Parts: sequence; C-alpha cells; structure tokens
Amino acid sequence: MASDELCWRSATELTAMIRRKTVSPVEVVEAVLARIERVNPRLGAYVTLTADQARRAARAAERAVMRKGARLGPLHGVPFSVKDVVGTRGVRTTFGTPLFRDNVPAEDAPMVARLQAAGAIMIGKTNTPTFGWLGATHNLLFATTRNPWHLDRTPGGSSGGASAAVAAGLGPLAVGTDGGGSIRIPAAFTGIVGYKPSYGRIPTYPASAAWSLSHIGPLTRTVADAALVLQVTAGPDERDPYSLPAAAADYAKRLGRGVKGLRVAYADDLGGGEPVDAEVGRVAARAARAFRDLGCRVESAAPGWPSSAECWYAIFCGGVATRLAPYRDRRADLEPGLLRLIDETLANPPTRFVEAWFERLAWWQHPRTFFEKYDLLVTPTVACPPFPIGLDHPAEVAGKPVAPYGWIPFTYPFNLTGQPAVSVPCGFTREGLPIGLQIVGRRFDDASVLQAAAAFERARPWANARPPE
Repeated sequence: MASDELCWRSATELTAMIRRKTVSPVEVVEAVLARIERVNPRLGAYVTLTADQARRAARAAERAVMRKGARLGPLHGVPFSVKDVVGTRGVRTTFGTPLFRDNVPAEDAPMVARLQAAGAIMIGKTNTPTFGWLGATHNLLFATTRNPWHLDRTPGGSSGGASAAVAAGLGPLAVGTDGGGSIRIPAAFTGIVGYKPSYGRIPTYPASAAWSLSHIGPLTRTVADAALVLQVTAGPDERDPYSLPAAAADYAKRLGRGVKGLRVAYADDLGGGEPVDAEVGRVAARAARAFRDLGCRVESAAPGWPSSAECWYAIFCGGVATRLAPYRDRRADLEPGLLRLIDETLANPPTRFVEAWFERLAWWQHPRTFFEKYDLLVTPTVACPPFPIGLDHPAEVAGKPVAPYGWIPFTYPFNLTGQPAVSVPCGFTREGLPIGLQIVGRRFDDASVLQAAAAFERARPWANARPPE
C-alpha cells in the first residue's frame, strides 16, 4: 500500500491492520508525518510537532505487536493530534496566544492520557484562536489555518487546526474542545465528524475559560472512530468534579442497531429567527429526510424557543474575559476583537454573570419539554458555508446582518444544556464547500446520537470524499 494511502485509513481500519501485522505502527506514523511535512505549510493545521516522541512510541508499539502474548490497546499504534488549548505533559500548550508561548504543562489532560493508555500515539498540537474565543482559526502567534477544501476559506473554529488536519489526511483522530460549537462548526466546514459528548462524559482538566460550557471530544472522519475514542476516554476523573460516572454503554457495538421507530424533529429555526443560507438550508433539509427512509418518524418542527444568545454570551464571554483580565495591559498581545470583548464584558455589572446562570436554568425548560416528545433533533450545524479567512465572523447570512455569534444559532444552545450533539457531513455547496448536519440527543444519551449518526453515514456515506490536493 502506498504510504500516502495509509493517511486516509480510519483509526478503526488502522487498528485492525496493525493487529493483523499488515502494516506496522512505524509505517503509519512515518506516513502521517511525511504528509504533514508536505501539506501543513499551506494549511497551518499543526503548530507543534512531536515527531521524535511519536517515532519512539511507534517503535515501541511495533515491538509490542511482534511480542507474543502482548496486550494491545484498542487504538494501538494510531496517530492523534491535540488542540493547543488542551494540556500535554512536556509539550508546549500556548492557548493560541503570545501570552503563553512558552507554557509547558506538567501533566496530560485526562483525554490525552487515556488515548495514550489505549495505545494511540500523539503526533502534535493543532492551531486554535486565543483561548478558543472564535469560530475561525487565526491568532497572533501562528499562521492562519486554512480550509483544505478551499484555501481562502476558514476551516471554522475554534478547533480549526484539528478539523483541517483530519480533513486533509494529517491524522485520523483529533482532540478538540467545544464551548459554543467549536468541535461541530469546524467539522461542518471541513466535511468530517465532530462529536460533542454529554457535558462531563469525557473529563476536562484543567478547566476551560468557559468551563461550564466547554466539552472535550473527538474530530474524526468516521462515526465508528468517534465512538471508539469515546469508548476509551469516557469516565470520571477526580480532577474534574463535573465528570460523569462511567456509562454501561458500549458505544462502538451500538452503532449497528439502526434507528427504526425513533421520533426525529428537523428544525432550521429554534425560535430566534436567525437567518440561514438558502443553500445550506436546502441541503440539510434534504439530508434530514434520510431518517424517514431509515424508519424514523420525522417531523418538521418549529420549537419556538426564546433566544438563548444573551445568556450564552454572558457566560462564555464572562469566562474568557475573566481569564484574560490580568493581561489587559498587554494589548499588543491580544487581538482587537478579543480586546473589545474583554473590555465590554468587564464593564458589565458584577451580577450579570450570576443572572445569566439563572436565565440558563430557566431556559433549559424549553428543550427539556421538547425532548419529552422527540428522541432526536436534527438541524443544519452552521447557518452559512465557510467564510473567507481573516474574518472573525461573517457580517451577514442570507443577505441579513448578524451579530458576532449570530451565524451559529444551532450549536451554542446545546452547550448551555450539556446535551450530546454531533455534526456529520451531509453535502456540498455549488462551490464545493462542505455542509454539516447536526444531530442532538437527550441528556446523557450519547449512544443514541452516535447510533443515529452511524445510520445516516450508512445511508449517505462520505468517507471517500477528499479535498483537492
């Protein structure tokens, strides 16, 4: 097999090939590193490579494969990357800012440690906007990250380096974080799978700036890979007091069960009346009809929920502004838009953050009652296609002006609720830009969300779609 072809194999496939000794972990890691060296300079997906460390780990993994009776982990020899806001022991973690350019954590985040314990091999850190504040990926420290499908467009954010890497064949697995859509937005913009587990399903440590909103999870090319990552990384950790008890579900085994009989609602407006690009809306609505063919009871729904934008904005921006407040005097090290966010947020009355928490608790009653009727909610992931690089956000959608976060009305509400949600590829615009479909489940029902995503993947496969070289 040509080495470059290995880069397009899923983690599930690579694990099986390594166990059968069809390919060695050394070959896989070398193939991915070679492709990164060739492709990353024009994408800007990776900001730090751990090539020497990865090669040592690959040689050790190869020796284990050849040793009779050795126990191999479920991800033995498979490369993965880590977003540069997630702690990695002995490897710099900059949070996408000059303020932390030399920061080197003393310990791994729980998800990183668990992936390595499962045999996976870290190959580097991926780009992010400063503390993940944007749905695009640029900062003052590293090169702008570009979308592999169209180099003058953003791959989304804030896990944009992760999404660009996976979409371009620079590693099958990526660790991302999501405080308002930061896994799902870039997955939609680059045509891959982005899974935001239930809040606390995968423990987070240290806490994010937007701690009560922020989830950690995988970006992959297949649903099976996302389920496998969840299987090996879910479970409590004492460092995260909000981490959930271990679930009994075997996420990977549940994928083949199908979704017949599930009650599915499709909505392109949750109630706030935000505009949706016409092409995105058409493609997503057509894709949602696949669930009817799969045996689900599908209805078009108009939830009519009051907007949660101000509530989410106050909590999200309150966390980011508070984290960065000590650095306000270093204005050259902070982007103009981020400085405005910090200054405006810190000018709020001190009770605003607490008020937003009470608003959040009250707002939860709307989706709570909705999911008493429906098992799943399906929406477009993002209201618009990928926009040009260099912009913090689009100024308008469907010809109408939108607020800075007004183009992601389908993602941030489910950071407020903590519900599991996944973005899966569902088609392309006429320009050849990916469009994502979001599937949201009941609280803690990660298994059903992944099951539905896998059923959709079988009905509308996407794994063979690759961006142009």
